[in-house]
Amino acid sequence: MAGDVKALKQDLTRRMDGAIETVKKEFQGLRTGRASPALLEPVRVEAYGGNSPLNQVANISVGGPGMLSVQVFDRSLTKAVEIAIRDSGLGLNPQAEGQTIRVPLPPLTQERRNDLVKTAHKYAEASRVAVRGVRRDGMEQIKAMTADKKAPISEDEGKQAQAEVQKLTDQYIKQIDGLLAEKEKDIKSV
Repeated sequence: MAGDVKALKQDLTRRMDGAIETVKKEFQGLRTGRASPALLEPVRVEAYGGNSPLNQVANISVGGPGMLSVQVFDRSLTKAVEIAIRDSGLGLNPQAEGQTIRVPLPPLTQERRNDLVKTAHKYAEASRVAVRGVRRDGMEQIKAMTADKKAPISEDEGKQAQAEVQKLTDQYIKQIDGLLAEKEKDIKSV
């Protein structure tokens, strides 16, 4: 009886952890004032008849405070990598030098910073919605456990389990809000 609730809580925790990991990954792709290889993670390159992540066809490193360096593994892909970075929507202008592509990071304008903050808020809200969806699933499963005539848990245990699920949800929402505040501060710092 308590095992069913415990297994349910473990499943809900695992799913909510997934929402946190997703928002962390999305936040990594948002540009701050510092150069970070994670900035180019979402870039995909037309290579070998398919669409490959940039980090599978090149090595990305920090080449200075406002510079990323992309070392392409296969010389024939240099042009494709350069085009992929330019067309990524990140506002970057790569410069090829042999097999190395230098990506200078222009300083962020206040308008661009505001856009990035709005995007961060969208990512955070999507994660909050995902966490709330997990909570809703959990609450429905608990209600189903208590509604059955041969209920595996009593009504009181069901109410207690629902309170625990709500508490878990509140913790994850608070964690998302903390990540958002941290990212917002990062973006706004000059």
